[in-house]
Amino acid sequence: MPLIDDVRRRWRTLRRHVLARRRPLAAACAAVAVLVGLRVGAGPPPPTVAVPVAARDLSAGVVVGPADLTTAAFAPGTEPSGMPDDPVGRVLAAPVVAGEPVTDVRLVGEGLAGAHPDLTVMPVRLPDAGVVSLLRPGDRIDLLAADPGSGEATPVADDVLVLAVPAADDAAAADSSAPPGRLVVLGISPAAAPDVGLAAVTLFLVVAFSR
Repeated sequence: MPLIDDVRRRWRTLRRHVLARRRPLAAACAAVAVLVGLRVGAGPPPPTVAVPVAARDLSAGVVVGPADLTTAAFAPGTEPSGMPDDPVGRVLAAPVVAGEPVTDVRLVGEGLAGAHPDLTVMPVRLPDAGVVSLLRPGDRIDLLAADPGSGEATPVADDVLVLAVPAADDAAAADSSAPPGRLVVLGISPAAAPDVGLAAVTLFLVVAFSR
């Protein structure tokens, strides 16, 4: 029968092609088997811990926003200590480079105070916003209390550590009812802290760079 003869002829042709290529086909099958074996034997990926890191270089004093952060995978036990629950909305006390974990010592708050147990960490409003713009975290300054009435200036604290310089609030600056100057976060010796706090609300604080 022509149909059966045609099927037989096609089968013989296919069989000759398969036999002619049996070695490449066998090698391909073996390679697939090896890959499957490796995939099965590799097991699940190792566990990781997601750590918030800076998505780009961030300056001291900025308020951390969602777009400023990304995550990096750390092996359990290798992640930095002192990770905050959520850094978004917090003020950076120091610059952070892209990829650096945003730990609590980089943020204004309890973590920053814990990193300086020998100092009283307190926000102080300095009356001259222009002077504040010259300050950087890590600067050492002396504070003097000037009395506009008498014209006298009295030292109140020396070797004060500048811990953070929050960014200027443009809205507050435009508000005529807002207090003058800008806030800075300072590390002050416990003995001098009460005098600084009193002078900040009763006198005019003057900054001098320590030598």
